[in-house]
Amino acid sequence: MRRKPIERHQTLREKILETIREAILKGSLKPGEKVAEPELAERFGISRTPIREAFRQLESEGYLTVIPRKGAVVTSLSERDVEEFYAIKSILEGYAARIAAERLTDRDIERLEGINNRLEQLARDGDVKTFFRVHNEFHELFIRAAGNEKLFDLISHLMMKFNRPRMASLALPGRMEISVQEHHKIIEAFKAHDGERADNLVRKTAAYGGQVLIQSLAKEEGRRVEKSVLRRSIDV
Repeated sequence: MRRKPIERHQTLREKILETIREAILKGSLKPGEKVAEPELAERFGISRTPIREAFRQLESEGYLTVIPRKGAVVTSLSERDVEEFYAIKSILEGYAARIAAERLTDRDIERLEGINNRLEQLARDGDVKTFFRVHNEFHELFIRAAGNEKLFDLISHLMMKFNRPRMASLALPGRMEISVQEHHKIIEAFKAHDGERADNLVRKTAAYGGQVLIQSLAKEEGRRVEKSVLRRSIDV
C-alpha cells in the first residue's frame, strides 16, 4: 500500500532533475541565475521537500550551488574547472584502460562493440540523454574490468560530480559521432591487448573532450577561438 506514493515521488524527482538539467544545458537557465523553488513546486504540484532533494542531487553533479538561506543558483563553469577535471579523468581512465587491456575477455569486447553500435544509432537519432547513459556503460565496463574497486569508486565519484561538463561536451554538434569513432579505436586496442595504446587513446579522448568544451565556453563568452576541433578525430 505504501509503494505507490514512493514511486510517484521518485518519478516526480526524476522529472524535476531532467527539467533543470535540460534548462541549464540548453541555456534557458544561465550561470548565476537562481532556480526558484516556488515555481517548481507549483508546476509539479508538490511540496518543496522533493524540490530541495533534487537540488542536492544536482549540486552533487555540478549543475547547481545551494547557498544557505538564499536557495540554489546555476553553477558557473570555468575553463579551469574543465581543464582540471579532464586532466584527472584522462590519467585515471587511461590507467584503467591499460590494465583492462590485459583482462578483458572476448565476451567483454563483444559487449563493448554492442554498446558502441547502439551509441552509433543514438548519435544518428540525436538522442543526447540516452547517449550519455549508454556512453557511461561503455566506460564502466572496461574500468570494472581493471579489477580495482578503489579505482572504480574514485572514477565514479569524479564522473558524478562532473556530469554537467561531460553532458555539455557530448551535446555539442558532431561530438557524439566522434565519440563513437574514438570508442572504435579503443576497442581495437583492447582486441590486441595493447595496454599502452589503450591508455594513450583514452587519455587523448579525454583531452579532446575538454578542448571541445573549453572552445564552446569561449564562444559563449564572445572570445575568439581557433578553428573548431570538432572536425578533428583522435589520431594515435
